[in-house]
Amino acid sequence: MWDNRMKVEFVSKSQNESFARVAVAAFVSQLDPTMEELTDIKTAVSEAVTNAIIHGYDGVEGMVRIEAYICDDEVTVIVCDEGVGISDIEKAMQPLYTSRPDLERSGMGFTVMETFMDSLEVESQKGKGTKVIMKKKFKSLS
Repeated sequence: MWDNRMKVEFVSKSQNESFARVAVAAFVSQLDPTMEELTDIKTAVSEAVTNAIIHGYDGVEGMVRIEAYICDDEVTVIVCDEGVGISDIEKAMQPLYTSRPDLERSGMGFTVMETFMDSLEVESQKGKGTKVIMKKKFKSLS
């Protein structure tokens, strides 16, 4: 069970990516993170939201949902879209792979999320959307 949670939903517009970063950072701040931990979370959230907007909806407007849960000294952040989905998650998670080379994407989104978070899980169904589940443990408050 969780100690605290939040949920926010917004339109898949690129200008909402910074809103998502700040919303999750504000929620996580109750764990008294270091600046580095806060930057890690914001970077991972930014990548997940950008993936949902660019790859999930591919120019079509939709909704992106973020849920965050705090349990003891760990935060779980879930970023969901109801977009096109990922047909081959393993391939999509390979460094430098991008489904949108036309946009000059680096193909490092999942790698960045894995680097800055303690765990990353991706669930997706073609035509139904994608759910990115990221976890990060913080130093104990006690």
